[in-house]
Amino acid sequence: MVTAVQPVAPPLALPGETPRTARFSVRHLGPNWYAPVMGTAIVGTAGGAFAGGPAVLRPAAAGVWALSALLLAVVLAARAVHWTRHRDRARAHLDDPAVAPFYGCLSMALLAVGAGALGPGRDVLGGSAAPVAAALFAVGTVTGLVVAVAVPYLMVVRHRVAPGGASPVWLLPVVAPMVSASSGPLLVPYLPAGQWREALLLASYALFGVSLLATLLILPVVFARLLHHGPLPLALTPALFLVLGPLGQSTTAVNKLADVAPGAVAAPYAQGLGALAVVYGVPVMGFALLWLALAGAMVVRAFRGGMPFTMGWWAFTFPVGTCVTGSQTLAHHTGLAAYGWLAVALYALLVTAWAVASALTVRGLLRGELLAAPRR
Repeated sequence: MVTAVQPVAPPLALPGETPRTARFSVRHLGPNWYAPVMGTAIVGTAGGAFAGGPAVLRPAAAGVWALSALLLAVVLAARAVHWTRHRDRARAHLDDPAVAPFYGCLSMALLAVGAGALGPGRDVLGGSAAPVAAALFAVGTVTGLVVAVAVPYLMVVRHRVAPGGASPVWLLPVVAPMVSASSGPLLVPYLPAGQWREALLLASYALFGVSLLATLLILPVVFARLLHHGPLPLALTPALFLVLGPLGQSTTAVNKLADVAPGAVAAPYAQGLGALAVVYGVPVMGFALLWLALAGAMVVRAFRGGMPFTMGWWAFTFPVGTCVTGSQTLAHHTGLAAYGWLAVALYALLVTAWAVASALTVRGLLRGELLAAPRR
């Protein structure tokens, strides 16, 4: 098995082992460190999207979004130092099929923070929210498209994947355009009516198609690997939650696009896109819940078997968050209270997972474990 969710981080401590003292070196800082940015941003964005919730929820969501923006700045700076001072490791990451797919997290971190800027981030940024969101959307989208081509190219021509090496991690490079597809609609109302709005709307649908079709190529391979080779190794089991990402994000995207379609395209098309949002979103969210149950059962099994903490536990956050936003948009379009309650239940799961992953990540950093050299 050559694919790993967190290839550079060992367990926090083995039985009887004395924890290491903190050593903050970026030599082994991989692109998977953008995952905490994504997971934190989605907690703020999803929390700020609840209508009629507790009064404290909105300022709390704004605070969490501000934290995600700070984390983004810190990780971007650390990764810049990594590429400057440890270029040999950076190139090795690109040549490693276990690490290269995580470059998709860079785009999604930029886009997740950008989308939140027009939600709870507005309380922090004020009038600067739209320019910040537009800049992060542009950079994140271009980065995501580059990675969506470059990483599969490297997998074909340079990487050598062993039989049975398929992993949900392969989804990371191709999900990024779907995050762009759900962020684009937020910027449509800020553009001049006519060609500009229509262009962004249709470009977002194109990004939706890029990601959806690529996901449909990868998912059967991942499921076939599970059927023919059994469960993933214990430490890699959280990666199963990554499958929720394209499911929840595509539901979010198609519903948000339908919201802004009436102001961007002619009435017949806008009505059709509104119908598509429900016709597509309802069955896809149904499958997402099925996969959540399956992946959850596998995680419980792995946990009982001694699953160690790795940075892969952040897979429990952003993918679940996309299902929260997907449920929120379906509640808006269908009027069903059941989707609203589903969003609340999933958000409770998201916040719990985020709190646990955050606490263990901080502990791992302070003990010098998470940035240590990998154990081979």
